[in-house]
Amino acid sequence: MIPIEKEKRDGQASIEEGKKVSVFIDASNLWQVQKAKGKMFDYEKLKRFLYVLFATKEVRIFYYAAYPEDGTRGYGTDGKHKFFTFLKKGLGFIVRKKPLKRIVIHSELGDSIQEKGNMDVEMTIDAVYHSAKYDTAVFFTGDSDFLALITHLKGEGKKVYIFSSKNNVSQELRTGGDGYFDVLGIQDDIWGREILNRKKNSVE
Repeated sequence: MIPIEKEKRDGQASIEEGKKVSVFIDASNLWQVQKAKGKMFDYEKLKRFLYVLFATKEVRIFYYAAYPEDGTRGYGTDGKHKFFTFLKKGLGFIVRKKPLKRIVIHSELGDSIQEKGNMDVEMTIDAVYHSAKYDTAVFFTGDSDFLALITHLKGEGKKVYIFSSKNNVSQELRTGGDGYFDVLGIQDDIWGREILNRKKNSVE
C-alpha cells in the first residue's frame, strides 16, 4: 500500500490495477502546489510513482505550460525550453506549450501588462480526443472549470482521479472524480530541488 492521503466516496473501491493511464498536468496549477511545498517536483520520480500507484505498465503523461516570450524578462528563457526538451525527450512526456499572452490594461494609474497562459482548452481536447487510448484519467489541477470534462469522462466509463492540494482545489473538483489525492500529503519521494527565490520565479 502506498502511503498517500486519499479520499474515497460512495463506497468506491481502491484504484483498479492494470489499466492504461493518461495523466494531464496543468503546470500553472501545479506550480502553486510546488510553491506551497517549497520544492520543485522531480518529474522522473513522479513518473515512477504513478506507475507504481496505478499498478500499470502504460502511463502517458501530457504536460501543459505557457512560457514568457524572449525579451519579456530580465533574464534568459533558455532554461525553460531546455526543461521542456528534457520532459519530452528524456522522460517521454507529451508537451503542449504556448507563449504567454500579453494584454495591455488601461487604468487611471497608467497602462500595465497582464499575462495569461490558460491551457484548459488544450487539456480538454487531448483528454477527449485520446479517450479511447486510456481507461483511467489523472488530472493534476484544482480548477473547477474541468468539472464538466470529468463528468463527461466518467459518463464514458473512465475512472478519473484528481491530484492537487487542499488550498488549491475547488470543492466541486475535489469531490467530482473517483478519488482525490492531496499532493502535499504524498509521503513517497517525488520532490526535487528547493525553490530558492519564490518571488522571482514565475509559472514553472
